[in-house]
Amino acid sequence: MSRSLIQRISPFLIARIKQNHKLLRSSFYSSSSSALHEASSESCQSPSPSVDAIHITDNCVKRMKELQASEDTSKEKMLRLSVEAGGCSGFQYVFDLDDKTNPDDSVFEREGVKVVVDNISYDFVKGATVDYVEELIRSAFVISIYVSSGIAQRS
Repeated sequence: MSRSLIQRISPFLIARIKQNHKLLRSSFYSSSSSALHEASSESCQSPSPSVDAIHITDNCVKRMKELQASEDTSKEKMLRLSVEAGGCSGFQYVFDLDDKTNPDDSVFEREGVKVVVDNISYDFVKGATVDYVEELIRSAFVISIYVSSGIAQRS
C-alpha cells in the first residue's frame, strides 16, 4: 500500500520541485542591479506598494524624524539596512544612519524618511517591514520578514 502511494505522489513532487527550481533560477538570473533599482524606484512611487518593497512603520518614521532633528548636520540622514554574515541563522541585520546612497542601492521612502538597502541585502529583505520598538530592556529598529509559515522577526 505504501509503495502505491509513493508511486502516485512522486510525479506531483517531481513537478513541484522542477517548478520551484525554475522560479529560483529565473529570479536569480533576472535580478540585475539596474533592473532591481528601477523596480524598487517604481514601487516607491506607485500608489499601491509592491509586495517586494520594504515597508516602513509609523514608529520607524517617528524615530527617524527624531534622530534627524537631533543631528547638527545639514545633510539628510537615511536608515541603511544591510545583511551581514553571522547571527543564529547565518545572517544578521545591521542598521546604520547614512547620508549618501550608492549606485546599486534601492531607496524606499515614507513621509520623507528613507530606508536604503544595497543590492545584495535586498534579496534577503524583500517585502520586509522596518519598525522601531521600545521595550523595557531595549529600544531598537527591527525587521519583520513575512514567510508563508508566519512572521520571523529579527533585529
